Amino acid sequence: MLERAISKTEWTRVRFDQIATQINDRVDNPAEAGVERYVGLEHLDPDSLRIRRWGEPTDVESTKLRFQPGDIIFGKRRVYQRKVAVADFEGICSAHAMVLRAKAGAVLPEFLPFFMQSDLFMERALSISVGSLSPTINWKALAAEEFLLPPLQEQARSVEASLGIEGAIDAYRNKIETLKLLRSSFLNDHFLPRLKSGVPLKTVVTLKAGGTPSRSSESFWGGNLPWASGKDLKVRLLSDTEERLTSEGWRAAKIAPAGATLIVVRGMILAHTFPVSVAAVPMAFNQDLRALVAGKSIRPAYLTAWAEWMGPWFLSRTAESSHGTKRLESQTIELALIPVVDHSAQDRFIRDDEKILAETRAASDRLHAVGELKKRFLNGLAGVA
Repeated sequence: MLERAISKTEWTRVRFDQIATQINDRVDNPAEAGVERYVGLEHLDPDSLRIRRWGEPTDVESTKLRFQPGDIIFGKRRVYQRKVAVADFEGICSAHAMVLRAKAGAVLPEFLPFFMQSDLFMERALSISVGSLSPTINWKALAAEEFLLPPLQEQARSVEASLGIEGAIDAYRNKIETLKLLRSSFLNDHFLPRLKSGVPLKTVVTLKAGGTPSRSSESFWGGNLPWASGKDLKVRLLSDTEERLTSEGWRAAKIAPAGATLIVVRGMILAHTFPVSVAAVPMAFNQDLRALVAGKSIRPAYLTAWAEWMGPWFLSRTAESSHGTKRLESQTIELALIPVVDHSAQDRFIRDDEKILAETRAASDRLHAVGELKKRFLNGLAGVA
């Protein structure tokens, strides 16, 4: 119902500086800005117009930009991250963002941020960004770009539909966050009271180290057998990897059995995140990972939930290598305490945990579906078929 044939007969071509102005209200001393919130690019979620997180002005020192309620904060650095948000409070933001304000006349203020989320706008902004390591867009280049916009009446109808979609997205995001908090409480309630009576991990689990088959042997690489590294541990159930081995490379690799819990033990990601995945299939893995293989007294799913729950504890015990990379010592992992309850208690725990996980997956799937609907609709706003 939201998708329809697009007629551009009444659309108007405008330069971007005819519909938006850059607000360059610089704040040299953030601590004296007289506001309570600082918004960095790290606080903005891709493809979300809502600001859900922020820091304090005292957290930062260099020059920042002041914004007002209704202003658009647009991440001009690494535009491909698609960070556009509308402020609903006064604050200061990173100088790696642009503060934009809609101009009355050719565009409705409520329409502009939705238009800026379209693929057309983002791809155009990326195409005029400069720099290779950290491409950045400047106002002069963006101001000169021309776009076709629908008439104001059509913009108003589009805003109404866009707000409905955005509301559904917010509802699913809030549900997912609530479920995450519920699971965190569930894991705490189970593991925390039992931790003091736990046993060292190495007594009930086999810890396997990984490795990398020789890169100089071309016959090892480019096959269809999975070889996991830290960058692959972005999903809970891991079935495929970016790099793959041939049968010959597989024979030279370290293999984790299906059901093993994979954790990262070396890498800068350990400065803030403790990735945990389950090997859905037998999987080779590199030296930056460890495979935890459950013994007879531990259910694999119980082990994975424990590893996820222990993430903050492991992060607090990371060290730095001579190259500055974060690492988790083998002894720290081996001596970590894991509560061991009987199999029937583990099975009850797993069933209850899976209910929460299943509901979270369902909400994530629905969020993805609405996100795809939003993408198609926004492209329609920009006249993209």
